[in-house]
Amino acid sequence: MRKQLEKPEKTRKSQNFQHPPLHADYLGKPAHLQTRKDRMELGKAMRVLCPRELHAQYTVDWEDRRDPVELLIESSRGRIEALLPIRYGRMATSPFAFFRGAAVIMAADLAQTPETGYAVQSCGDSHLCNFGAFATPERNVIFDINDFDETFPAPWEWDLKRLAASFAIACRHNGHKQTDCRRAVQRMVECYRDRLARLAEMPTLSSWYDQLNFKDLLEQSKDRKFKEKREKDLRKAVKRDSIAEFVKLGHIIDGKPRIKDQPPLIYHDARYETADFQNAVMRGIEDYRNSLPLERRVLFDRYEFVDTAIKVVGVGSVGTMCLIALFYAAENDPLFLQLKEANKSVLEAYSNYPAFQTHGERVVFGQRLMQSSSDVFLGHFVGELMNKHYYVRQLRDVKVKIPVETFSASEMFIYAQKCGWALARAHARSGDPAVLAGYIGKGTQLLDALADFAETYAKQNDHDFKRLQDAIATGKIEAVSETAK
Repeated sequence: MRKQLEKPEKTRKSQNFQHPPLHADYLGKPAHLQTRKDRMELGKAMRVLCPRELHAQYTVDWEDRRDPVELLIESSRGRIEALLPIRYGRMATSPFAFFRGAAVIMAADLAQTPETGYAVQSCGDSHLCNFGAFATPERNVIFDINDFDETFPAPWEWDLKRLAASFAIACRHNGHKQTDCRRAVQRMVECYRDRLARLAEMPTLSSWYDQLNFKDLLEQSKDRKFKEKREKDLRKAVKRDSIAEFVKLGHIIDGKPRIKDQPPLIYHDARYETADFQNAVMRGIEDYRNSLPLERRVLFDRYEFVDTAIKVVGVGSVGTMCLIALFYAAENDPLFLQLKEANKSVLEAYSNYPAFQTHGERVVFGQRLMQSSSDVFLGHFVGELMNKHYYVRQLRDVKVKIPVETFSASEMFIYAQKCGWALARAHARSGDPAVLAGYIGKGTQLLDALADFAETYAKQNDHDFKRLQDAIATGKIEAVSETAK
């Protein structure tokens, strides 16, 4: 159970708004509320238990708050020891980089904030760098959330608060004025609000099928430079097909395709080159295959496994076991899959919902539920040698990297719109958009509250970042300085 704040009247929770804990059935509208008006009224009723203005609150109880460095160290247990200095080195480059890797810290902080008690399938790590454009199986390019390592049922506002804080911190990182930082956060929440209201009015299937077509989003942009830059990013991404990936990551040795060693970020570990490990890999691939829908197995069976290597990725994920696997269907027909370790969600300690049998299954379920369209190769398995849980997806699939670190204030404002829309659409799949729209209303109460929250949390993040730097300076934590990729 989550620890309560000292002022219970500001954080009371009502069991009337809790969903039954039954995996795929644990989220959605209560069965007895049939009309949109009824569901909107339920959302409005939540304002009594948790007034929208309360979301501005964030105060630190320094006696009870866990040491952020200790939380990071704890979250690193079980990771590859040799890679931990890279993780801490990447986080130590800036408060923004620190925030990207500090989902475990913010989860603990969010658990102490006022909440409505209404749960959705949460991303769990909805900072603005975990949104982007990628190709659907139908080869349309959409804009959506693209990272689900921490997905778990949680109060809907937690995702919104993490996204709001990420915009405030990113704007500060880019040197924007405080008024522009606040404006970007408010714009994101405004677009989240408006998209939910629109989804609430749609027929159920139309809402479920709703997508954000990336090209359409660019056409709507009134900023010519922003549009031209993103169109250029898209053209580059489309060219990075499986053959282009092999040119970058692979080569031919003695007539056989292999993954290139590019240490310390891509490498073959001699400990994993044994026959036992290779046999375990093959059994893991078979278990992964069995997690795919039957028709996807037909497609996967056209490929033959040829090689695997360790690949260091991201910021918060560094140190977890992450492999890339190379498959071939025929000459000049490669496929790269990413086999990524899935650990316990940072939200799980603060949730009353039951866990899945494996963390890989949890990630796959959350991604399929929240994304409007997911990778055809998305699956999961448990590795038998170290009993690690994995999920599997294509390494890249026309993935458009959004360079938020270079955004001007006006570009950040445009991007805030897209992220607000995408998060609303994702939440509407597991929660009821009418309930959420009813709670938020049409005014600016929530916009202003989350702008206040984001500003306060950005200052907290600066403090935590300094604690990490001090831990590195005193030798408590070892860090390697390098350019994050």
